Amino acid sequence: MPEDVILIVEDDIRQRALLGEFLSANNLKVLTAGNCLEAEHICRTQRPDAAILDYELPDGNALDLMTRLRTIDASLPVIILTGQGSIERAVEAVRLGADQFLTKPADLDALLVLLQRGLTNHQIRQSQLADKIRVRHVQDPFVGKSASIQKLAEVAHKVLNTNSPVLIQGATGAGKGVLARWLHQKGPRSERPFVDLNCAGLSKELVETELFGHEKGAFTGAVQNKMGLLEIGHKGTIFLDEIGDLDLQVQPKLLKVLEEKTFRRLGDVRERFVDVRLIAATNRNLREIVGQKTFRDDLYFRISAISLYVPSLHERVEDIPILARQLLDRLAADLGLRHAEISDEAMRYLQSYAWPGNVRELRNILERALLLGDQQLLTAKDLHFEVQPDNDHFDDGTITTLEEIERKYIARALRLLGGTVPEVAKKLGIPRSSLYNKIRQYRIDHDAKTELADGESGQRADDEIPEPFAERLSKTGSIG
Repeated sequence: MPEDVILIVEDDIRQRALLGEFLSANNLKVLTAGNCLEAEHICRTQRPDAAILDYELPDGNALDLMTRLRTIDASLPVIILTGQGSIERAVEAVRLGADQFLTKPADLDALLVLLQRGLTNHQIRQSQLADKIRVRHVQDPFVGKSASIQKLAEVAHKVLNTNSPVLIQGATGAGKGVLARWLHQKGPRSERPFVDLNCAGLSKELVETELFGHEKGAFTGAVQNKMGLLEIGHKGTIFLDEIGDLDLQVQPKLLKVLEEKTFRRLGDVRERFVDVRLIAATNRNLREIVGQKTFRDDLYFRISAISLYVPSLHERVEDIPILARQLLDRLAADLGLRHAEISDEAMRYLQSYAWPGNVRELRNILERALLLGDQQLLTAKDLHFEVQPDNDHFDDGTITTLEEIERKYIARALRLLGGTVPEVAKKLGIPRSSLYNKIRQYRIDHDAKTELADGESGQRADDEIPEPFAERLSKTGSIG
């Protein structure tokens, strides 16, 4: 977790050194300044988590400085120390927003307790700014036993504690957002905010004001200062979904944030410091759009050092039963229903579908089935798909028979995997012998007649086996 940074503003060198040594010994990072001008510069460029201000400073006083610092970070905890305390001065300091007002020499242990309390409140206030988008409960992105999902889990755990940017790639609905939230919640910044922005379809102006914020009067309609997501997510995680759609003119500004940890609000000439971990996601081929000059190569190389791939649902068909039952349990609980079951026939139906919308589509179909079908036991007739006109598994926008769906799905799997029966059987989660029987039963590639599984009897004819099988048979004398 990023360490807390304390700014000490004190013109007395000995007092400054004493206080700095004490705080450093208590695992706090210390920044120091001797006047208001230095303090304001440090606050803007390094974003401390709290400030301790001497009341009398060479170029002003703590009350004036506090007001200026609060324009940079509105929730910054401030403790004011003074050698000439008075009730009136203390009341004025608290009225203007000081967290504490102490008379010198301050008891250092008491000061530490007050400072830690201020830091805790600061984190709470910062989290409240991101409350609408902060994750409260993290879902498991690695549900299933397939090799592809287990490989993803292995790599994700290895990069969990890094602060480097992470690029998550995968099809729409595959679970990229779930993985991003898991990386945040299980990582060292979990106590800090998680903020996200979907870049798809957003104009340059809207992306800029959402990410970087703006100053009052920066453009028509900017009637007050606005804090951007980068500032809200300070010391936390920012998730940019569909980063491949990020406007080309905004990309160098994001690169500056990653490399220099600085940015400017719209309409502001002053640089601001921010410490965030970037997690980006896309369903597009970034290498391809880099070649098309619509995505900067320097930004691509910066965000892709750690790259994770979330497999599509059709790549892990064997996980569908596990996913479906978990989703059913969660949906039933959300809908106030008793535990729901799904029939074996319906499960085979789910495994035969191509899932263009991936896990998100699976959830939608199960939710609709619970609401409209038999809430105790879902059968194949309860499942209604959003049919696409060019879907291989349907003829004319209507649901065909289960057998026809299964036949087309097996044929498609064989095409995709080059006719490799063992690999197809593994992907489908069925025995090799069952797949041979299905190929024969549905007359897939009707010139074809495959060999039977080991231990079975039957006629084998080389000229009746599909080309990939025939090639292998001629070379090895066997198919399996």
